[in-house]
Amino acid sequence: MADGATTTTWKGGTEHWTRKGEVKLFLWNKKPAPGTKPAGTLLFVHGSSMASQPTFDLTVPGRPDSSAMDHFAALGYDTWTMDNEGYGRSDKHRPINNDISNGADDLDAGSRYILERTGAQALLVYGISSGALKAALFAQRHPGRVSRLALDAFVWTGEGSPTLAERKKKLAQFQSMNRRPIDRAFVHSIFARDHPGTADDATVEAFADAILALDDSMPTGTYVDMCSKLPLVDPQRIRAATIILRGEYDGIAGFDDLVEFFKRLPNADKQFTVMAGISHASFQQKNYQTVYHILHAFFSQPRPVYLGTQAHEKP
Repeated sequence: MADGATTTTWKGGTEHWTRKGEVKLFLWNKKPAPGTKPAGTLLFVHGSSMASQPTFDLTVPGRPDSSAMDHFAALGYDTWTMDNEGYGRSDKHRPINNDISNGADDLDAGSRYILERTGAQALLVYGISSGALKAALFAQRHPGRVSRLALDAFVWTGEGSPTLAERKKKLAQFQSMNRRPIDRAFVHSIFARDHPGTADDATVEAFADAILALDDSMPTGTYVDMCSKLPLVDPQRIRAATIILRGEYDGIAGFDDLVEFFKRLPNADKQFTVMAGISHASFQQKNYQTVYHILHAFFSQPRPVYLGTQAHEKP
């Protein structure tokens, strides 16, 4: 398929393709529901161990609004997501481990395509786990393209993260390969490691089905980065309005680590929220509707009328 060509396919979405140099990247779009008031252009960024559609456009029978893209499209958002290089339907041919910086490069290419295609001035961006790191680094590099930034299950220095402390024991193994195998047991472990019971079995199984239909291995780069190269993001260089979301039981996102990051964000339009009863992979949790509510409130928040005298001073 030629770059930029689109085809309406399953579940009412449209596939798009763009390039980062020689690398072909897959994007997925769901338009706002007819008759809704336009609410903005929203880009979802996936994490280390699953591609975009399983994370943000998942169908689970009997679970209303299981697809975050469908939910936000119904609220008037033009919703987009993309597979980073090495994931899902995007190219996997280069012999690299697809680290955080490479993921931010993907967002550079993908965002340019979305902005040109839609005519939007800037994007609302949500990233989860390593996707939050990619989104934050992208916002740091391209501040003019991000109007509001949501960082879920984020990690700054890694301090206070039991999951990363355990993962570091396998750092040499991750450094020795570009990809790591995954299977159904691995997907189950995501929901068992922090606080079992926060996600229902049907959702976990549907999530595993969707992930494994696209991939049987994942790049190691985000794991290597999160275990040995943090911090990768400078909070003082993120200019967008920002919300930090942390699940109550999340073993990745150390609470004090996030507070220190939050304190350094220069934009006074910022929020920090703890999501009760949630561990990791918040859109697949039993309390996922809480996440949707928080995000919609943040993304639809009116711009401040008064910013104070310092906001008008020249640097």
